[in-house]
Amino acid sequence: MGRQPGSKPTSFDIAYLAGVSQPTVSRALRGSRSVSLATRQRIEAIARDLNYSVDKNASSLRSQRSNTIALLFFEDPTPDESNINPFFLAMLGAITRQCGARGLDLLISFQKMEHDWHVRYQDSHRADGLILLGYGDYRLYERRLTDLVGHGTHFVRWGSVGEGMIGPTVGSDNVGAGRLAGAHLLDLGRRHIAFLGHADGHYPEFADRYAGLCQAMAERGVAPDATLQVDALTAEDAGDAAARTLIARGTPFDAIFAASDLIAIGAMRALAEAGLSVPGDVAIIGFDDIPTASLTSPPLTTIMQDMKGAGQLLVDTLVCQIEATPLPPSTLPVRLVVRKSTGG
Repeated sequence: MGRQPGSKPTSFDIAYLAGVSQPTVSRALRGSRSVSLATRQRIEAIARDLNYSVDKNASSLRSQRSNTIALLFFEDPTPDESNINPFFLAMLGAITRQCGARGLDLLISFQKMEHDWHVRYQDSHRADGLILLGYGDYRLYERRLTDLVGHGTHFVRWGSVGEGMIGPTVGSDNVGAGRLAGAHLLDLGRRHIAFLGHADGHYPEFADRYAGLCQAMAERGVAPDATLQVDALTAEDAGDAAARTLIARGTPFDAIFAASDLIAIGAMRALAEAGLSVPGDVAIIGFDDIPTASLTSPPLTTIMQDMKGAGQLLVDTLVCQIEATPLPPSTLPVRLVVRKSTGG
């Protein structure tokens, strides 16, 4: 059957023209990965030709879905008192675009860890699922994740990807990043490499970066020195304090791999005040490639994470979980960006 002239197009009209079922059209227009890319593109093209738009209210009533996902930022100490890691702010654009591409509304909220935030979102049907960014100490956070799993809440978080992690997780190849940083510093002839950042289960992403650094050193026959590892959170003040602690220990070092750019920037300040030049006396590498990294003096060599890919993959993983379809791969590659802080 064909559409009557002058009538408003429906998903059944698209199904007829595309030679597929109406449920397939509905899934395709939601961006579901259960429909092949070629079929999705054909359906989307027909929908555009017909000037068809999805009635979100009717769709939500049929599916019992809000077609909204919630992005929850958690406290992270920052110098501007925003308490949001600048890396996550940079990721926001990609998340927003991917939600738009999938026809989803995005609800953004700032949360404190002690609040019962999950009750106010999926449990109250304000959102179909949650994206969680920033959490601090994982040992404190994992109880919340266990609660989410117990409630059957759809969620995905950005963090360390590996065995033992609770719930779907998307993250960078942190071990590979540590190996990249270590290989670069070793290629420069640096042998006494310090690591600024926690290196235990409380901060598994940092621990993975340190593990990768140690692997790179071991492969070159260089034994890591435990006295050259200093705990630090993602903040400039923490990097400053960690570098001062490192200097006070008196163990010689000629390079630093910092677990984040903010830690690296704080460490550079402490090194300058101690009369140590960068990169002459100490080569330094950060992690994240936040906008400030290219503006330091000297500009900071760093590990770049794929912010665009991260935002897309977080949204896609959550949608697959909501639709009970197979989850996509969860680990993203990283890239070394060489600048003047290592002599580049």
